Amino acid sequence: MSSPHSPENATPVPPAAAKAWGGVFREPTDKRVEAFSESVSFDRRLADDDIDGSIAHARMLAACGLMSVQEADAIAHVMEEIRGEIRAGRFEFTAAKEDIHLHIESALTARLGDTGRKLHTARSRNDQVATDLRLYCRRAIDRLDRGLAALQAAFLGLAEREQDLVIPGYTHLRRAQPVLAAHQLLAWCEKLGRDRERLADCRRRTNVLPLGSGAIAGTSLPIDREHVKEALGFDAIAANSLDAASDRDFACELAFVLALAAVHLSQWAEEWILYSTPEFGFVVLPEGFCTGSSIMPQKINPDVLELVRGKSARAIGNVQALLVLLKGLPTAYNRDLQEDKERIFDSIDTLEAVLGVAAPLVAGTRFDRGRIAASLDLGHLDATSLMEALIAAGVPQRTAHELVGHLVRTAMTRGVALSTLTDEEFAREYPGWNAGLRAALGPHNAVARMVSQGSTAPASVAAQLAAWKKRLPIGV
Repeated sequence: MSSPHSPENATPVPPAAAKAWGGVFREPTDKRVEAFSESVSFDRRLADDDIDGSIAHARMLAACGLMSVQEADAIAHVMEEIRGEIRAGRFEFTAAKEDIHLHIESALTARLGDTGRKLHTARSRNDQVATDLRLYCRRAIDRLDRGLAALQAAFLGLAEREQDLVIPGYTHLRRAQPVLAAHQLLAWCEKLGRDRERLADCRRRTNVLPLGSGAIAGTSLPIDREHVKEALGFDAIAANSLDAASDRDFACELAFVLALAAVHLSQWAEEWILYSTPEFGFVVLPEGFCTGSSIMPQKINPDVLELVRGKSARAIGNVQALLVLLKGLPTAYNRDLQEDKERIFDSIDTLEAVLGVAAPLVAGTRFDRGRIAASLDLGHLDATSLMEALIAAGVPQRTAHELVGHLVRTAMTRGVALSTLTDEEFAREYPGWNAGLRAALGPHNAVARMVSQGSTAPASVAAQLAAWKKRLPIGV
C-alpha cells in the first residue's frame, strides 16, 4: 500500500513545468543556457546551510498550520538523508537543475511527492539563497576567528620564549631604535586582534535573517519569522523585504575584513622573508615550511611566506569584484548576484589556507641570537636614547637632536659604535657630559630606559604578554 507522501500520489506535473519555475514556459531551456547559467558547480558547498534553513522553514510552516507536523517530520528526515548522501559523495549533480537549492528540493520531491512540494511555501529562491549565504558566512567567520586566534597564540608563544632578546627595530627599512623581539611579535597580535574585532562586528550584520521576505514583497501567508530566527540562531530579522533578498553588504564587508587580514599577513611574511635572509640572519625558519631549487642545490627558499604574501592579491581583488558586481544593480534581486559566491568563497578559502600554515610556521621559527648580538651595535640604535637623556638634563630637543647628530657623524666617520666614543669626544659637543648620560648608551640600556605605556620596556612588554594571555581563548 502506497504512502500518502509517496511520489505516485504526487500531483501530475506537465512536461513544460519540469523546471521548478517552468509552469509559464512552453519551450525547454536551451542546453547552452543551462551550462552557462548553472551555479551548482560552486554553490553546492551551501548544501548544509540550505538543508538547515529548509528544516527550520518546514518546522515553522507546521507551527503555523501550513503543513502538518508529520509532514515537517518527514521533510526533516529526508533532508538528513540527502545531507548524508551529499557528504558521502553519492548525490548526483547536474547542470539541468541549476543550483544546490533546486537539487535538494528535487530530491526531496522525488521521495516525498506533494509533501516535498509544500516546502517552498512562503519562500523564494531569492530569500532562500540570501539566508544560505549568511549561514555559510557566519560559520566561516567563526572558523576564521579561531584561526586568527591560533596565530596570535603562536606569536605569543614565540614572544614568551624570546622575552629578553633585543633586536634592531626599523623604519624606512633602516635601523632605527632597539626593541625587544617580544615587543615586535606582539605587534602582530595587535593587528590580528583588530582583524578579529572586525570579524565580530561583521558577524553581527551578517547574522540577520532574510528568510520570509519572499521574492521582493513578503507573503500573504501567516508565517512566523521569529520561529525561524530562533531555530537558526539569527540575532535579528531583516526589516525590509525588498532589501533583504538582495543585500550583499555583509559579503562585501567580510571580503574587506579578510583582505585587510591578508594584507597584515602579507606584511608579516615580507618582514620574515627579509629577516631570514643571510643579509639579515635574524630568524631561522623551520625547514618543513621551506622548499628547495630544482637547479641550485644549496637553496632553502621561504616559499610558504612568499605564497602568504602572494595570496593577499586574491583577497584584495575579490573585494573589488564584489563592489563592481553590485554597483550597477537596481533594487531587489538580480541574477548577477549569482556571481557573488565564488568571490567570497575564494576569500574565505584563501585566508583559511594561509592561517593553516602560518601558525605552525611561527611556532617552529627561532631567532638567531648570536647573529643578532653580533650586529646589534650597527646603526647607532641608541642615538635617540642619548638625545632623550640630554633632554631630561635640560637641553632643548632640537639642540639635543643636532648635538647627537654631530656625535653620530663622528662615530660613522670612524666606523665605530656611538658608545665607543671617548668622554672627551662627547664633552667637546656637550660640556656637561657625565656618567649618567653615558648610561643611556647601548641598545640594552636604551630599551631599559623606556617608560611610556605600551613601549618596548621590559616591564611594559611583560604587561602586554600577561594581557594577551588573558585575552586569548583557552586552548587555541
